[in-house]
Amino acid sequence: MSIAAHTGDSGVTLLEKLSKEELIKIIIDDAKNWLAHDGLWFQAVEKRYGMDIALAVDIEAWRQFTVIEARRIMERLGISPGGGIPALVECLQHRFYARINLQDSIEQTDTRVVFRMLNCRVQSARKRKGLPDHPCKSVGIVEYGEFARTIDPRIKTNCIACPPDAHPDDFWCAWEFTLQE
Repeated sequence: MSIAAHTGDSGVTLLEKLSKEELIKIIIDDAKNWLAHDGLWFQAVEKRYGMDIALAVDIEAWRQFTVIEARRIMERLGISPGGGIPALVECLQHRFYARINLQDSIEQTDTRVVFRMLNCRVQSARKRKGLPDHPCKSVGIVEYGEFARTIDPRIKTNCIACPPDAHPDDFWCAWEFTLQE
């Protein structure tokens, strides 16, 4: 039986019966499962075809997924396209990544914000294993650019730093979003 399926004659779904704490645990676990699948998929493509092909395929997957994710977040929050930097900052807090990574938004004004990934599960795991940083900049340019453009087509995205770029110890990647009139 699916989680959304009704249980008995009460019409109450399994999720509706769970406590807030149980629901939070499911949300975090689902985000971890999503990220694990994403990573395993990437590694399988990399093993078979090499890093360049894996990154190219990943870019195309993110080009589509990030738009879907942004639209669903906007719909869930009742945010219309064109909400500028405040809408973007709000939506960034509701991404899958936000459930499992530590991130922040700094230097926020009505026309600009800097978004930073302070702790990235992917990069932290690689660091623990003694592996080099995952070179995710090319994917991030598409991912963050399309996400921001979906929130508001006037928002332009600039990468401040993202592996394989050097970055300070206090963040893995940073992105500047500016509202262009």
